[in-house]
Amino acid sequence: MSTARQKAIQAIATTEYDLNQIDFRTDHLKDLFGVLVFSEEVQKARLPKPVFKALQKTIKQGAQLTDPAVADAVASAMKDWAIEHGATHFTHLFQPMTGLTAEKHDSFLSPTGTGTAVAEFSGKELIKGEPDASSFPSGGIRATFEARGYTGWDPTSPAYIRESPNGATLVIPTVFVSWTGEALDKKTPLLRSMEALSHQALRILRLFGNQDAVKVFTTVGPEQEYFLIDKNFMYARPDLLNCGRTLFGAKPPKGQELEDQYFGTIPERVLACMAECEAEMFKLGIPVKTRHNEVAPSQYEIAPIYEDSNLATDHNQLCMDIMRRTADKYGLVCLLHEKPFAGINGSGKHNNWSMATDTGENLLNPGETPHENMQFLVFCVAVIRAVAKYPELLRVSVASAGNDHRLGANEAPPAIISIFLGEQLQDIMNQLEKGKPEKTLPGGTMELGVTVLPKLPRDAGDRNRTSPFAFTGNKFEFRAVGSSFSIAGPNTVLNTIVAESLDFIASQLEADASKGKPLNKAIQDLLPAIYKESKKILFHGDNYSDDWHKEAERRGLPNMKNTVDAIPVIIRKDTVELFSKYRVYTERELHSRYNIFAEKYAREVTIEANMMVHIAKTMILPAAVRYQGQVASAVNATKSAGVDAGAQLEHLRELTTTISKFQAVTTELDHAANHKHSGEPYTDAKTVRDTVLPKMVELRTLGDKLETMVADDLWPLPTYREMLFMK
Repeated sequence: MSTARQKAIQAIATTEYDLNQIDFRTDHLKDLFGVLVFSEEVQKARLPKPVFKALQKTIKQGAQLTDPAVADAVASAMKDWAIEHGATHFTHLFQPMTGLTAEKHDSFLSPTGTGTAVAEFSGKELIKGEPDASSFPSGGIRATFEARGYTGWDPTSPAYIRESPNGATLVIPTVFVSWTGEALDKKTPLLRSMEALSHQALRILRLFGNQDAVKVFTTVGPEQEYFLIDKNFMYARPDLLNCGRTLFGAKPPKGQELEDQYFGTIPERVLACMAECEAEMFKLGIPVKTRHNEVAPSQYEIAPIYEDSNLATDHNQLCMDIMRRTADKYGLVCLLHEKPFAGINGSGKHNNWSMATDTGENLLNPGETPHENMQFLVFCVAVIRAVAKYPELLRVSVASAGNDHRLGANEAPPAIISIFLGEQLQDIMNQLEKGKPEKTLPGGTMELGVTVLPKLPRDAGDRNRTSPFAFTGNKFEFRAVGSSFSIAGPNTVLNTIVAESLDFIASQLEADASKGKPLNKAIQDLLPAIYKESKKILFHGDNYSDDWHKEAERRGLPNMKNTVDAIPVIIRKDTVELFSKYRVYTERELHSRYNIFAEKYAREVTIEANMMVHIAKTMILPAAVRYQGQVASAVNATKSAGVDAGAQLEHLRELTTTISKFQAVTTELDHAANHKHSGEPYTDAKTVRDTVLPKMVELRTLGDKLETMVADDLWPLPTYREMLFMK
């Protein structure tokens, strides 16, 4: 009998793919970059000079577009440019609370009434769209029958062309709000948080005499981890197809123990897929820079250079979409779940975050002598204070059912938020605590003992890859973000808590200035006290060790081990006061996120539980019982021949016991997953965590044991040893 697994392996062995679909010799990457983007260069060439200046002032300085004529001129130029690229439709792309993107396409054509049509696109259509909002998560902001929602043009994220086999579409990034004005998306709060931080950061810069900067941006470079496996395996794995991760799967004889995958040679088919992904990303102006094998078998990473947080968020959503679509052309499937395979590393999205002025100054760049760079020290201490004061908000910003499988394991930061500064910066902070910093630890060079090799510059400190929030030269790397996440949520939180910290520092320094105290003296008096209060968040050791968990508890640091523990932070009084003060979220919007997070958690876990029951009943149990029958027949035949069947009988007993337990737990899980919900999202999330998840773990343990007992030719599911190593 041929199983779906065996058919998948046969298809992989016999299928060949065209791996030469991109030729960078004829299409040079510098000529590809940004060709499908309505970029500043395109705007300058196609817009009237006053319109171009007005639009650029909005993009670079945050000025509001008030003249309808500007929008009309932009829309007309955008339409002509898009049609020249083969576009027939336009769409307002938005980011609802699903974590994905959403779009509704409208044609450029408008009938004239005389049997002909013209291509039209007005400023009104550019600025506002009206998709149906009834079926998107609202967390109680809107009832299902209240359908009206609006998309609003975000001019700071440029429009672009999405090519498809039968034409192209003009894509316009937008925000998404309800008829009553609340944010129904992830972009609107992100933009609000960026404005809040910019306002507070400019107060600090003005104190240092900087009158040139008009706006401060937060910048992000998200490192995206993912898995690529043959799509034939996915079609034979209902759990991968429907849940994005394997719900059963015994540990393979070889995993990542030899550490031979990390930075190893990229397989040919994977490299071809990567190259086409990058070509598509280059066309859309996404500055991807790095690609490499990650730690786990079949795991990879792609990383861009830093951009404005809003644009980086849009680009990361595009990256994930491009990787999914392109992988299919090469017979692969891109898995973005945080933990698609148990027992090996999961996937994260390291969020490299900093602050920069519109004049190009990175405010977290320490310079050659950080101990003398008072401006850097102010901004750096502000970040330390923010993380120390609001670690639970950072934790909930990365909370999800998928990320719970990853956080705390040895491939990801623990659920305890802490900061690693590095030896050089930590030494400066130690000096700061005692008074004025006087020196900076030097880096130096390394002598390699081979005369033909150049001297390599040595950094003043090592890195700590176990830290969830680490300073890495001129930025902080927030490593706890999940691979499937929109980075909008974590960056909204990060921007807001740093804005509050900058507000606190600016208010103190401004008060001192009004009394005539010199700035340097005011800073030297203020920063040590802030640092002393906040330094409990600093840790430079092994974040995975049991000792750190005990030490963190002694320090009073929160350890929220799962999403359900973290969700209540969203509606806590101090959270509501913080986000309301800086106009990032209203209290109603926070309550909606509280409900959405809880509801999503309960639904995702319940879907996985029901899928486990389905696989158990229709795939694993039939195979196990069939094998049980074969063993029983063999035992009877052996006994009939007068031969001792003791060993075979013991195997049959163990097999039968395991099958019986497996059947019993399947029934229990079925019952737990399909109990009547209370209708209150958080209560349901707690119930699912406490009753459904333990049964899922128990059933998986038994199912994985059966995989090691049942005859290989009968086992229906593609195994880890096949999925992770067959390229």
